[in-house]
Amino acid sequence: MGYGILDYKGNKFTPVEYGSITTEAHTPNEERLLTLYSELTRIIEEFKPDEAAVEELFYNTNATTAIMVGEARGMALLACAQNGVRISEYTPLQIKSSLTGYGRADKKQVQTMVKMILGLSEVPKPDDTADALAAAICHAHHAGSRIPRR
Repeated sequence: MGYGILDYKGNKFTPVEYGSITTEAHTPNEERLLTLYSELTRIIEEFKPDEAAVEELFYNTNATTAIMVGEARGMALLACAQNGVRISEYTPLQIKSSLTGYGRADKKQVQTMVKMILGLSEVPKPDDTADALAAAICHAHHAGSRIPRR
């Protein structure tokens, strides 16, 4: 699961922290979910974000994958809610449109825009990290006046 914490002042983004929460292969699902929840809670407690952007679950032809993603997403929503972080949800189309102006942009185009908007020297890896930063940028564009400026 990727995460990204941004400061947004005026129309300028400053990356504060970003990365990915990972688990070992073959770890039982309940342990994976506990790790995601615990790590995300730790990140929220450390950085105290005002708001969170979460990608809406899109239909996946693989039901098992969709269920697993839904469970992980549920852990993220719970961690945010328990820590008083306001949550906004965005579709992949909204995120892509916000960053590239085109809702059908491919992953590479979105990643390039994340790199450019945040002034990074390279595209954040793994892909989940770049996706999380893209959702945060989308949220700032949509929520604009509601986000406290620091």
